[in-house]
Amino acid sequence: MGMVVLFQQSLPAAVITFWGGHPVLLGLSLVIAALVALAMGAVRPRSLVLLPFAALFAGGAVAAGQITGSSILYGAALRGPAPEPAPADLGDIDMTNFNTGLQDALALYRGPLAETWSAWLYVAVAAVAAFALLTLRVTRVRRAQRAEEDAAEAEETKEPEYRAPFEPAQQPTPKSTAELFTPRNPVKD
Repeated sequence: MGMVVLFQQSLPAAVITFWGGHPVLLGLSLVIAALVALAMGAVRPRSLVLLPFAALFAGGAVAAGQITGSSILYGAALRGPAPEPAPADLGDIDMTNFNTGLQDALALYRGPLAETWSAWLYVAVAAVAAFALLTLRVTRVRRAQRAEEDAAEAEETKEPEYRAPFEPAQQPTPKSTAELFTPRNPVKD
């Protein structure tokens, strides 16, 4: 998220201006949520405890990325006297730019909700999506394991079938008794 915020001027103008750039950042929030859900689902696929942690981690990752990218961008703009904003480059990524712009970047979340709703929207989308994706995975894994346990339990509790010493292993196929007066095997009768 921080790289997209940092290098957003390098993106095509049509991408940035389309609906105010919200679809790009919302899509990135969903990608972050999917990565968090996949990683946490791979670690403990049955654990219900991980669900709130996945939401917190995904929301925190989006917020940290926004703050980091914005602080480096603001710090580079404050340190370099440029008449017009230039796209950020890799040389701008350093701790001095981060520390210089950190106060301005934290204003993303300190302002009133009417001004900072988009930053909170990206965090909420990532948190809800990670929670939902991991919930789907956990319930699917739990159902599959429950079905396996039920099948194993049914096999254990099933009584062994009694057979006489010379009874065939396969039962004969049942023949229909639809008409009583027709011969069953007309060739032999």
